[in-house]
Amino acid sequence: MSNLKRELYRDPSRGKIAGVCAGLSDYFNMELWLVRIIVISAVLLTGGPLFVVAYIACWFILDKKDPSPDKVYKKETKEERAVEVKFKVWQAGEPPRRALQDLKEQLSRVDSRIQNMEKYVTSAEFTVSHEINKL
Repeated sequence: MSNLKRELYRDPSRGKIAGVCAGLSDYFNMELWLVRIIVISAVLLTGGPLFVVAYIACWFILDKKDPSPDKVYKKETKEERAVEVKFKVWQAGEPPRRALQDLKEQLSRVDSRIQNMEKYVTSAEFTVSHEINKL
């Protein structure tokens, strides 16, 4: 677990109603579907008013999660995406086998890009353009 200070925000971009459950799933590092099931179960098993009032209070009290600066300026591509591995079923992230497949795909794309750069740098076209730029 990281030593970073976590703060509780609501995340309307991932939420269905106000993003309270999405914010809770981020804060506790749990799958979003599991948090929704827990909240719905709590509403149904306790009669509802307490948890409905608490949800509405969280809706107004919690700040919206600001989009990260990287996602504002550029879309995250599949090869730049960080792979998060989950070790327990309820944690957020990918199962280990899927994470390994994603890492293999990312490394193969990076390898092909490096090979293309090596081909260009060792080509005659690069040598000519390099000599012209020296003039």
